[in-house]
Amino acid sequence: MKMKNKTLIVALFAALMIGFSGCEKYLDFEPEGSVPAENFFETPEQALMGVNSVYAHFRAWEMVSFAYIIMQEIPSDNSLKGSAAGDASFINDYDNFLFTPNQFVINDYWRGRYKGINLANQCITNIPNIAMDDGLKNRYIAEAKFLRALLYFDLVRAFGGVPTPQSLPIGNEIYTRSPEADVWALIESDLTTAASVLPATYGASDKGRATSGAAKAMLAKVYLYNQRWGDAQRLAEEVINSGSYSLESDFYKVFRVEKENGAESVFEIQAQQFDGNWGISMCQHSEVQSVRGQWGWGFNLPTDELAAAFDAAGDVVRKKATILYKGDKTPDGDSIQGVEAVEGVDVPRYNGKAYFPSSQQVYGPYGSGQNIRVMRFAEVLLIAAEAKIRQGDASGAATYLNQVRQRVGLAAISSPTLDDVLRERHLELAMEGDRYFDLIRSGQASQVLGAKGFVAGKHDHYPIPQEQIDLSDGQLTQNPGY
Repeated sequence: MKMKNKTLIVALFAALMIGFSGCEKYLDFEPEGSVPAENFFETPEQALMGVNSVYAHFRAWEMVSFAYIIMQEIPSDNSLKGSAAGDASFINDYDNFLFTPNQFVINDYWRGRYKGINLANQCITNIPNIAMDDGLKNRYIAEAKFLRALLYFDLVRAFGGVPTPQSLPIGNEIYTRSPEADVWALIESDLTTAASVLPATYGASDKGRATSGAAKAMLAKVYLYNQRWGDAQRLAEEVINSGSYSLESDFYKVFRVEKENGAESVFEIQAQQFDGNWGISMCQHSEVQSVRGQWGWGFNLPTDELAAAFDAAGDVVRKKATILYKGDKTPDGDSIQGVEAVEGVDVPRYNGKAYFPSSQQVYGPYGSGQNIRVMRFAEVLLIAAEAKIRQGDASGAATYLNQVRQRVGLAAISSPTLDDVLRERHLELAMEGDRYFDLIRSGQASQVLGAKGFVAGKHDHYPIPQEQIDLSDGQLTQNPGY
């Protein structure tokens, strides 16, 4: 089953058709299709559909649209609301650290990820009972565990300790927040299993599925968050030395359709446009961020601070690919025009990594056929570099750091500091959804974001959505400061 073909997209319906039996209250979602739970997970084909539904859910609105940009980038120094003045003005609350437990975006982020966890748990619970090839069965379960780990990774970074349902039927764990350390342990367990079971590569018909390299790379990132520097280095170097990945020569093209699932891709959310079917061509990740008045809505604009960071580093290549200014002409031949004014900046500009060439737009929301990068080989190199520098090995860090720098024409640094490595991560991964959490985990948030209103001990995590606390009859506890 090819990941960018109709078979996967059909599985979008499975994402909502699978009955959510055993779920209660805030993990209970109304089925929107016609395949009841009692008739599902009986055949190998249904096992595949079940796993594909988890993949498909990753491009849903709650996963990669407003909640993603608002909670993972807007509070950072990378971006601001943008769009027209007054349009979705609540987004400014995130830029100014005025958000509250009652805001729907935080609830969307929570609900979207638990929908995905519920789909993954359906697979993990039910696929073992299907009579089918054991090797394929184990692979499907490992894929579901990999995807569940990504969902819990988002949740633990955003909220700290969260409920951790892992199977069906669901019991009292839906009402109780697991300690943060236990959530990280579950993520580690899922990724360790996935790394040991998943293949290193797939044939063309399955390209885009989770691999052992993707599981190892994500586990290395988990170890980075948990300051397990030696483990992060070990896993990152396993991926680097596998020979399965390399940097693309052209940084701009890394984010274009022609390089999807290419040499630099470790894991991507798969997307596609389909003739005459807006509902299937549904991913709005690019549309909400793209040129207002031309293709998109114009939210999540790169800041003057990000532009200055590129300029200070002499980083012409990544700046040009990351920030599209009004009047620019892209290598794909589009002239960036849009509206005369967007909120928060003097010169209109947009997230270049979300740009989608107009010549390739056919159906559905703008950019709905463009994959979303989750883990790139460049990040694996930077994980290894940070793990090395954290252990006092500057020359070892330089080996990996300079591969990333040289790709964009920057001079090598022979003896880098931690600041050098973190700065490189900032510029390389700008607007890809990591900056806010990177500032928190690296201890830089108070310094960088304090003037915007960041308060250490409070904004290290988002509030638990009040709607979820209410639905749990108060058994879910709130984070400090809210």
